[in-house]
Amino acid sequence: MIKKIFLLVSAVLLLAVVAIMVWRHQPIIPATSAPIDFTVTPGSSVRSSIAQLVAVGVPVQPVLLEVLARASGRSARMKAGQYRLKPGTTPVQLLDQLVRGEFAQEALVIIEGWTFAEMRRAVAAHPGLKHETVQLSESALLAKIAPELKVGEGLFFPDTYRFATNASDLDIYLQAHAMMQKKLALHWQQRAPDLPYKNSYEALTMASIVEKETGQESERRQIASVFVNRLRRGMLLQTDPTVIYGMGQQYQGNIRKKDLQTDTPYNTYMRVGLPPTPISLPGERSLQAALNPEKSESLYFVSRGNGTSHFSDNLGDHNRAVNKYQR
Repeated sequence: MIKKIFLLVSAVLLLAVVAIMVWRHQPIIPATSAPIDFTVTPGSSVRSSIAQLVAVGVPVQPVLLEVLARASGRSARMKAGQYRLKPGTTPVQLLDQLVRGEFAQEALVIIEGWTFAEMRRAVAAHPGLKHETVQLSESALLAKIAPELKVGEGLFFPDTYRFATNASDLDIYLQAHAMMQKKLALHWQQRAPDLPYKNSYEALTMASIVEKETGQESERRQIASVFVNRLRRGMLLQTDPTVIYGMGQQYQGNIRKKDLQTDTPYNTYMRVGLPPTPISLPGERSLQAALNPEKSESLYFVSRGNGTSHFSDNLGDHNRAVNKYQR
């Protein structure tokens, strides 16, 4: 009798083990279902952690998941945080996610050529962030990033930033600023000799102008060379994007003659040299172009109307190109 009971219990245990072995590799939710977000609070036990994800609708067998966690020796290694259960995830993969702390990921794209104001609007509008800086003035925000910063324009690197759901929006600014500092320092160190910049900030300002002047990868270094050649000769840069930036909210899509004749710190038709700050957030290709411009004698360029530019070494050739492509 005892032997029969032992055999029966053994058979039941064997079946249970086999069932768990099969179950642990079965998708918790079908591949066609929507993801499920859940949170594991700090200090939660394995049982409490599983209860929290079951409470928000994760259709997992809590007892089996706890047995699996304890049997694998990972019950005490689950990390608190916000998670996203993706369709097709199995119980084993869910445990891996909890142990590794693979939190729910969000992404924010900062576009090359945006102004700092546009970046702030994008950060403020992102639903996956905890908004702690929206009400701060620019100076108050910059004080939290680096005490020496006075103007934010140009000092944040445009890129795709990934972060855990409900991360502080300040983290985005800190990452983007640190990345721009790193990129600028690298390209400043690798710069061409005898450039007419007093410091790396002036190079950043030039990169921001190049960023706004062209979207053509092949022309960035050529356009940078035009502005560098003009700086060397003490010529006016005469670049429309700086005028537009200086106009601020007054710009309505067109630059008029009176706009070119209205003095602002950014009107490079009236003031010699670079504007006082960058006018956009330049990407890495524009940083490279500003610090390693093409070697040329070009002093002018005009749009051909097809996305490319015609470059000239003298005013006569430039005027002929303007007549051909613009008039």
